[in-house]
Amino acid sequence: MVDESGDRDDRRVLLLLHGMGATGDVWLPWAPLLERRWSGRWLAPDLAGHGWSPPLPAYSFPELAARIGTGLAAGDRFVVLGHSLGGVVGLALAARSAGLPVDAVVGIGIKAVWSPAELAKAGELAARPVTWFASRDEAARRYLRVAGLTGLFAPEDPVVEAGLRQVDGRWRLAMDPAAFGVGEPDLPALLAATDVPVLLARGEHDPMVTDAQLKELGVPVATLPGLGHNAHVEDPEAVLELVEPYR
Repeated sequence: MVDESGDRDDRRVLLLLHGMGATGDVWLPWAPLLERRWSGRWLAPDLAGHGWSPPLPAYSFPELAARIGTGLAAGDRFVVLGHSLGGVVGLALAARSAGLPVDAVVGIGIKAVWSPAELAKAGELAARPVTWFASRDEAARRYLRVAGLTGLFAPEDPVVEAGLRQVDGRWRLAMDPAAFGVGEPDLPALLAATDVPVLLARGEHDPMVTDAQLKELGVPVATLPGLGHNAHVEDPEAVLELVEPYR
């Protein structure tokens, strides 16, 4: 998903990366805000194995980043705003070895510490076969749970559509379950591998990561009062403010 209504002479592009289980359409509600507050263009692609993006043979953060990198236009420069998994992919895109024109990365709600039980659960989810549903509503409700968006979007919201597929009268999630097996990010190594400014942020009530865990990583940290894990959905204006210094 790309917006081309911004200033074509402004080569700075805001690259919006969604979290695990979601799609680029989760950023659709941002469109009016970006029209007012972002002078250039913005791009919200589907990560590999999500939405309309084909799956990978095996999932890793560098491979997820490489898939995004192949779709970036020559001559553009990017400020990356990534949620959760998307934030980790943003750091991989900004690696010196990637050689991509990334000027800054803002990561929201990146899970910094994983327990063995959590990694085992992710591996179990990755190994499960695709689940089929008799109705769109059932599939939509499962999509919202998997993407962590229950209560933030209604099942009938257009944002949900890209996360579903209908085949022969049955419904499934568009996501490749194997994507759950991407593993634990080595955040210290990812941060050491980039020279661009990085800001890590979290909602005050995000249960997946703490301020203390982020501060141990040695980069600037921001806490968004009153918000949870999906701060970019709960309060787009507050999250967009994090990007302002890197315009």
